[in-house]
Amino acid sequence: MQAKNNFTYIDLFSGCGGLGLGLHNAGWKGLFAVEKSPDAFLTLEHNLINKVQHFSWPNWLPKTALDINDLLNQYSSQLNALKGSIDLVAGGPPCQGFSTAGRRNYKDERNSLIDSYIEFIKLVEPKIIFFENVRGFTKAFKGDHTQKVYSHYIVEKLTELGYDVEGELLNFKNFGVPQSRTRFILVAVKKSELSNSSAAKSFFEKLPYFSKSFLRKNRLKQKPTLEDAIGDLCTSYGKVESADTKGFENGLYGPKKGSYQRRMRKGLDVENHVVDSHRLVKHKQKTVDRFSYAIEHKLTAAAYRTHFKLKKCSTKLLDPETVTPTLTTLPDDYIHYCEPRILTVREYARIQSFPDSYEMKGKYTTGGPMRVKEVPRYSQIGNAIPPLFGEQAGETLKELLNGV
Repeated sequence: MQAKNNFTYIDLFSGCGGLGLGLHNAGWKGLFAVEKSPDAFLTLEHNLINKVQHFSWPNWLPKTALDINDLLNQYSSQLNALKGSIDLVAGGPPCQGFSTAGRRNYKDERNSLIDSYIEFIKLVEPKIIFFENVRGFTKAFKGDHTQKVYSHYIVEKLTELGYDVEGELLNFKNFGVPQSRTRFILVAVKKSELSNSSAAKSFFEKLPYFSKSFLRKNRLKQKPTLEDAIGDLCTSYGKVESADTKGFENGLYGPKKGSYQRRMRKGLDVENHVVDSHRLVKHKQKTVDRFSYAIEHKLTAAAYRTHFKLKKCSTKLLDPETVTPTLTTLPDDYIHYCEPRILTVREYARIQSFPDSYEMKGKYTTGGPMRVKEVPRYSQIGNAIPPLFGEQAGETLKELLNGV
């Protein structure tokens, strides 16, 4: 059978475009993306619509932030017309309601987006589905007498729709991402497309081999360290006035060291090039003193709480010689390994494997009541699928599609 080269997909709950960038780099062509947050869509639009024209956006759909339920209500006939013609639907509903890092409320209205997702699949009937969510998606909620496990629920619903389905927990640290980040990955293949009964399972069998080949070809480590990722972004390499925030400073590049930094800086080798979104936070002196003490004495999170008599504090000093813990949307949780400050947005992006050419848009942070409405840069990155993993998954999905 001749291999297919033109692979089309739709990106649901696309966020700022982490998975989309990975699929773009793997040779996929997007039809359109669905993202509710205007902040996250602004970043995706700038990078994947305006800069590289990754999507062949249909005329009937506006290029704007859009809720999936509004999409279903307003464009169901257009979606139904796509039935069977789309190779892949990628992405998964927001994870906040399921995340063990949050409150895990089984009444969270965002959990119902699973049903909206299933309704979309019914209309479009893609050949393959690639779905991602947090580890908590595989666990029942405390207080929910039904003991509903959403990972079981979506497998059941997709099976009813005629898909061969397989799901596993994968840690992105095993795929060249300098971060320990375990996520539930589900792959489903339309049974009418199958040449064998275990095509979905074969994705998880093929992925490690594709990953090893990919990392070797790109001369990347399987588990780069934090210093491998951000060691060229220390403030000792210089600072200038921030171009996008008056009264703040922005860091400059230091010398490139290692293949990961070279990949992240590809195409941006201008001397003293200002690093996008590398705006430094203004800490109070008390905070700087605490962070300095933690660095000097290499305090653990528990020792930090005890020494400074803090009852509720999850601040961690990062280790330069290993991968980071899972990045959350709260940058105050982490202290830079050798400088008394939290990480910048660009350092967050590096750890999530976004290249420096991928420019982040919107506010840097938000707070108070606006936290439930706005998705600032830190949150966009903290919610994203690492593009480096997305690219490896995209290569594997292409092979899977050619095989079925």
